Amino acid sequence: MINLDVPRTAPLPPGEQPGTASTFSAFDAASLPAERPSRVVVELARPLIDGGRFAAKASQGSPLIVEADVFADGHDPAAASCWIWHDSNADWEEVPMRPIGNDRFRAEFTPSQIGMHFVSVMGWVDHFSAWKHKLRAELEADTGGSTTETSRAKYFDATIALTLQDAEAMFRHAETLAGDDADAASVLADARQACATASIGLWLTQPELEAAMRRYGRRHPVGRSSVMAPVWVDRPLALFGAWYEFFPRSIWDRDAARTGGRLDDLEGQLDHAAGMGFDVVYLPPIHPIGEVNRKGPNNSTTVESQDKGSPWAIGSSAGGHCSIDPALGNDDDLRRLVSQAESRGLELALDIAFQCAPDHPWVESNPQWFRHRADGSIRYAENPPKRYEDIVPLDFETEDWEALWHELRNVIWHWIDHGIQIFRVDNPHTKAFAFWEWCIATTRQAHPEVIFLAEAFTRPRVMERLAKLGFTQSYTYFTWRQTSEELQSYGIDLAERTIDYLRPNFWPNTPDILTEELQHGGRSAFVARAVLAATLSPLWGIYGPAFELVERTPVRAGSEEYLDSEKYQPRHWDLEQPHSLAPFITLLNTIRRDQPALQHLEGLRFHPCTNPALVCFTKPNPTSSGGVLVVVNTDHEAQQGGIVDVDWAAISLAYESTYHLTDQLGGEHFTWHGPTNYVELDGDGLNAHIFTVDGPSAESPS
Repeated sequence: MINLDVPRTAPLPPGEQPGTASTFSAFDAASLPAERPSRVVVELARPLIDGGRFAAKASQGSPLIVEADVFADGHDPAAASCWIWHDSNADWEEVPMRPIGNDRFRAEFTPSQIGMHFVSVMGWVDHFSAWKHKLRAELEADTGGSTTETSRAKYFDATIALTLQDAEAMFRHAETLAGDDADAASVLADARQACATASIGLWLTQPELEAAMRRYGRRHPVGRSSVMAPVWVDRPLALFGAWYEFFPRSIWDRDAARTGGRLDDLEGQLDHAAGMGFDVVYLPPIHPIGEVNRKGPNNSTTVESQDKGSPWAIGSSAGGHCSIDPALGNDDDLRRLVSQAESRGLELALDIAFQCAPDHPWVESNPQWFRHRADGSIRYAENPPKRYEDIVPLDFETEDWEALWHELRNVIWHWIDHGIQIFRVDNPHTKAFAFWEWCIATTRQAHPEVIFLAEAFTRPRVMERLAKLGFTQSYTYFTWRQTSEELQSYGIDLAERTIDYLRPNFWPNTPDILTEELQHGGRSAFVARAVLAATLSPLWGIYGPAFELVERTPVRAGSEEYLDSEKYQPRHWDLEQPHSLAPFITLLNTIRRDQPALQHLEGLRFHPCTNPALVCFTKPNPTSSGGVLVVVNTDHEAQQGGIVDVDWAAISLAYESTYHLTDQLGGEHFTWHGPTNYVELDGDGLNAHIFTVDGPSAESPS
C-alpha cells in the first residue's frame, strides 16, 4: 500500500470519559476487557468505503450524510451522535443523529472546510428515553390509560415515587456535567425539582429538556464505531458544475482568413461559454505535437505539410508535457487566459495525457520509461480496433518507476503553478493504480483545491477503483445508456451503490464519441440527451461546437468518430447558425442554477410509466420539501404519451394531493391530482418536461 502521507488516525472523539475505548477484539475474548464494555453496538454504514481503506467524497457547503446501525441488548433504546474531525482542528464537532427505523441512525453535517475529515459514531443507552417510557407505562397502568394531572395525583403510589427518585438522580448527574452551561443547568434543575415535588407536567416533552439530557445525560460507557471513516471534502465545483470543451486551435469565425487559433485570441470563446452558463472550459492538450508518424485528417497516415496532427501525440523538438505548442502561444498567454476566464466566472481545465509522440524529449533522455520490442523499437499505442501510430505509451513496470512517478507529478504541479486547478485526465486506467493514489494524495496535500476528472471508459470495477483512489469526478457510461430501462438501472446504481465515492460527470458527446443515437436521432436526440445529462447528474458537459450545432456525421458507417474530427485538424465554426442549440443549452444551465434539487445526486428516484419510451424521475430539494420532476421522451421520431405514477414521498410531499407544476422548459402550468397523471411529449421538438412542484394546493385534502 502506498503511503498517502495524510493523517490516518485522529484523536478519539470525547465521551463522558475521554479516550475510553468500549470494545475489545474478538481475539481477546478469552480475557476480560480492560474496562466495562458498553451495552451498545455501533456499526458505521455510511460514509465508509472498503472499511475505511479509501476516503469517501463530500463537498464544501453540501450536506455529508452519516448513517450507522446503533442498538443495545434488551429493550432499552439507544442514542447516537456522529463526530467530525478536520485535520486542521484540535477538537471534534458533535452532530446528533436521529433514528430512521430498524436501528439505523442518520445525521447530516455540512463541512465548511476543504481537506481530509474523519467521521466516528458514538452510541450509548438512552437512559432518559427508557425512563420516560417506564414512567408512562406505570402511569397508564395506574390510571387506565389517562395521564391527566388529577388522575396522576389520585394514583400516585410508591412505585411511581421510586421512578421519580431515579429521575432526580439522573437529572442531578446531568446538572453536574452541565457546569457553566447556565441555560441547560436551569432546565435540568427545574426537571429535578418537578420530580421531587411530583409535579410531572408537560416538561417531560419539552425540547429544552430533551436537548439538555442529550448533551449532559449519562453516556458512559459508550460504544464507538470500530473505524473512523476518512472523508475528503472538495470545493463546491467538484460536486456541481457544467463543462464546455473546445479546441483552441480552431476558429469560431466563418470569415476568418487564418487557419488556426491561438491562446491570446480566445476571449470570444470564453464569452460564448460563459454566456451559456458553463462553469468550466476544458482545453485538449496544448503541448507541442510530434512530427514522427503525425496523423492527417480523419486519422489518415497520409500527411501533408500543413497538417497539424493530434494534440494527444505529445512532444517534439519544441518540448514536451511542460511546454506549450508555439503555434498556440506561450506561458504568458496561458496565464492571461486563466485570468480572462476567472473574470467571466469560468475556470480553465487542461488535459493531462501521460503518453508521448515518438519524438518526445523523454524518448531520448529516458528510454527506460518505455517498453521496447525485441528489435529495440518502441511499440506504439493500440486500443483495438483503433491504432495510434503517433503515440508511444509509458511503461509503468519500469525499474525506474520512482523517477517516472515524480516526473509525471511534476507535470501537474507545473501547470498548477500557471493557475490551473482542474485537470481532465486522459485514459487514467492505462496507468498504474498505485501511481494515481500517490500522485493525487500528495498533490492534495499541497493543493487541496485541485480537481481531477477521470476519462476512463473501461470496465466498471476499474472505473470505480480510480474514483476510490481519489479522482474527483468520473466520465460514465451515460453516453451509451439510452432506453428508459437502461437509464433507470444505471442511475439507481450511481445514486445508491457508488454515491459516496464516484461523482458521475455526464457527457452526451466527446471528440471520440458520436453515438448512433445522435447520428440518427436528429435534433430531438440532442435535446433529450442534453436534458438527461443536465438533470440526472449535478455534473455534465459537452464537446461544445459540435454538440450545439448538432454535428452528427460519422467518419464512416458504424464508427463513433466524427467526420473531419477536430482531433486531427482545426475547424472553422459558425456559431450563429439558426439551428444552434445554444439558447436551449443556456436555458438548461439557468434551470440548473435556479433549482437546488438539480445540484446533487442524493435522492434520485425513478417512477413507473405505462409507456416504456418515457423516462420519469424526481430529485428532492436538499433542505425543504418539493423538488423537480423530469419526464423525457426517448423516442426521437414519434410523439409518445403515457401515465406516470409518481411517489410524491420521494420529494417529501403527500401522496394524495393536488399539485401545481410549472414546466421550466416550456413555461406551461399544469395541475395534477394524486400520483397518476397523463403525459404526452413530442418526438421531434421539445421532447421533455422539467417540472417544479409548488406543493399541495388549497384544493388538497386535509
